[in-house]
Amino acid sequence: MSSVEVTEACLARIERHQPALNCFISIEADDALDAAKAADEKLARDADACGPLHGVPLAHKDMFYRAGRICTCGSEIRRDWRPDYTATVIQRLEAAGALQVGTLNMAEFAAGATGHNEHFGDCFNPWNVAHSPGASSSGSGSAVAARLVYGAMGSDTGGSVRLPAMYCGLVGLKPGHGRVSRYGAMPRSYATDCMGPLSRTVRDCARMTRVIAGRDPMDGHTAHVEVPDYEARLEDGARGMRIGVPTSYFFDAVDAEMEAAVMASLDIYRGLGAEVVDVDIPDLEPIYELAQVGLKAEASALHEEWLRTRPRDYSDGVRGELESGLLIPAVRYLEARRLRESKMAEFVERVFGKVDVLHAPVGETAAPRMVDIDPYDAERAAGLMRRIARLTRPVGYLGLPALAVPCGFDEAGLPLGFQLVGRPFSEARLFTLGHAYQRETDWHERVPPPPRIGQA
Repeated sequence: MSSVEVTEACLARIERHQPALNCFISIEADDALDAAKAADEKLARDADACGPLHGVPLAHKDMFYRAGRICTCGSEIRRDWRPDYTATVIQRLEAAGALQVGTLNMAEFAAGATGHNEHFGDCFNPWNVAHSPGASSSGSGSAVAARLVYGAMGSDTGGSVRLPAMYCGLVGLKPGHGRVSRYGAMPRSYATDCMGPLSRTVRDCARMTRVIAGRDPMDGHTAHVEVPDYEARLEDGARGMRIGVPTSYFFDAVDAEMEAAVMASLDIYRGLGAEVVDVDIPDLEPIYELAQVGLKAEASALHEEWLRTRPRDYSDGVRGELESGLLIPAVRYLEARRLRESKMAEFVERVFGKVDVLHAPVGETAAPRMVDIDPYDAERAAGLMRRIARLTRPVGYLGLPALAVPCGFDEAGLPLGFQLVGRPFSEARLFTLGHAYQRETDWHERVPPPPRIGQA
């Protein structure tokens, strides 16, 4: 098929399903079709010069800057803002041949866990629009799951790639810190922001990650570490791998359906020749608290001027969360930054000294109903975030890579998923194990029914 045909098909699905899902903030149909025509012409002239994503329609969370293009960051404050430079990940995706059909809905300034956005309207889960599509890359999860685009970039500071991936039945990678550039992406937390892809399959995720990963001189946090050919290692299999199951924290409050699906996925790995072992992990409760302190303080510092000059342009819940960060003492913030390296080293030694990867749920339940998690009350929102991000935020603080993989559905037909967590720069191993699981299962091939406005 030509890129034009594929792009036209995506745009037709967007036109049909956007009213029910509201996963796009902007749709760039004319530009996308022009890019698709150019892609087809280039392919006809010189196929060898085409990249690994040539002519593939993508869309991205509306926080990745493109020079001269509006980037709202899901906010009223930046509703008409145009940056004068382009994010590194966008440059690399374009260089690989990908085209962009629009920008995707998100939580206001990526500060939310539910899919609510009072400035651009709430975003909904394509499996059931009464339910959350996940945080804060809500549009990315919804659009890819509904087959409106083939992949999308999101950000994961405390779980905002992995949670929408799980809620929407997708694969999502939170890269390890230093693997993917953050240059030109809206910052939320200097210490813990990560940029990662959401896709239908592990193979697609591996391909996108190979494109965007690697050292970037514009981001001093990116590491001088070689990027493997992730796709070339997908068929290495699970035989001989030691997969760890945490004996504490991760299963403390998961519901029965989530636990059963996650445990059933381990049986698949056993059948593939992996060894599944219980592993004691460090106490993650204090790590969650340290993550909260660091995130709140850094987010508040980024927004301090707007909190003084444009407070009414924030939603109440987001403003309340940001204002609470202004009250964090400097000594507590510095403690959170200082302890991060030692906490990560302790976790790596205790866990990955015994196993190759850690296998755990992404969330405690499938996607909750939107009406049950209304975040517009600041005090209530804090409790919601803790419950939803409890199993993802500690991994984000530690800076470890984690891959979300779909592993079933609950009785209501909502997706369930597990995450594979690895040592620093072990994304290749996560992709290998995720792909091994997908070769044996078909959860990732299930397609949501056509979404309906007012669906219960």
